[in-house]
Amino acid sequence: MITRFRALLCASALGVAAVSPVLADPLATPAMTPPLAANPSPAGSDAGSLGKIYLTGAISGFGMVQTDPVPGDHDGNIDATNAQIFIQTTAGPVQFFAELGGYSFPVLGTPYTHIGPTTVNTYSAVPVAFVKFQPTPELSIQVGKLPTLIGAEYAFTFQNMNIERGLLWNQEPVVSDGVQVNFTKGKVTASASLNDGFYSGRYNWLSGLFTYALSAKDSFTVAGGGALSSYDRASPTTPLLQNNGAILDLMWTHTEGPWMVTPYFQYTRAYRVNAGGLQYAGANTWSGAVLAKYSFNARFSIAGRVEYIASESASCPTESDACVQSNLLYGPGSRALSLTVTPTWQKGVFFVRAEGSYVDVMHAADGASFGQTGDTHSQFRAALETGILF
Repeated sequence: MITRFRALLCASALGVAAVSPVLADPLATPAMTPPLAANPSPAGSDAGSLGKIYLTGAISGFGMVQTDPVPGDHDGNIDATNAQIFIQTTAGPVQFFAELGGYSFPVLGTPYTHIGPTTVNTYSAVPVAFVKFQPTPELSIQVGKLPTLIGAEYAFTFQNMNIERGLLWNQEPVVSDGVQVNFTKGKVTASASLNDGFYSGRYNWLSGLFTYALSAKDSFTVAGGGALSSYDRASPTTPLLQNNGAILDLMWTHTEGPWMVTPYFQYTRAYRVNAGGLQYAGANTWSGAVLAKYSFNARFSIAGRVEYIASESASCPTESDACVQSNLLYGPGSRALSLTVTPTWQKGVFFVRAEGSYVDVMHAADGASFGQTGDTHSQFRAALETGILF
């Protein structure tokens, strides 16, 4: 029934006669980190001059309980995490990708926002969409709404080892409007992008990524970016301080039999910025994480993540009443530790996974952590997500 629905939807939307499953490797976009895997037989249809158009997607929901929710959040939440379809071409000198639908972003240590408000208030019902020009096998150029080059975790739940994103992810851009140039040859992959950073609408960010494959089992990546000028506006997707700053990630990925391990280090810097009649002092974070996955067999695996992040804020001049210390975490000078474990089962397009997570906050500002008064310094969560990747 699902295959028939895909066929009818694609035929009506694209004006082609039929859609049929095509035996192929899983599509490279959207990118995914094991243990979840995309459908190895994506549905595709011949669309004449456009070539073969593929239609895939992710539909999932989850339930989550937690201790000490902040005001406005709840002890438990039930919601859809993804209701998305992906339309794309993968061959020829001009290609495209479009991601359509709703989504939510469960993130450790932050209140949960349901799929409707998240979709409306962040990246819209088309969170990612771009045209890709491929003049040579090694070189490509992408223009549009692009996933960030920065970080070890992707935006949506199905793309990652864990259901919830981590503390380091919460310091990174997610989606940016812009143009990106990619080059791949031999052991080297490199990308550079001029974009609007944290989806600000001002194209004043430069981002880049460089990956070197040390061997068949090991690769090393440097990724980062920063603002070329200041911008004094903020929104749900554009935090004032992070958008007026810079970020650097160093990542190593090792695969060995059933193991996949990715340690990474992150440094962020928020520059001094004037906004709303105030001057925000500079600040930075130092953090590290290890993400790991072990597969017991083709269907069952377990993933884990451990993180530590520390924030520092510059002092304001004593004679300046208009200066405030910058807060990048749970108050100036705060620190946080997280632990996450996610057992996962997948058979074909169906998956189910559970998750337990813990966040501990240190040196938090008064009222800036968990609970109804914001003075509880730890939080436990348990979650269950299930769905299909068709």
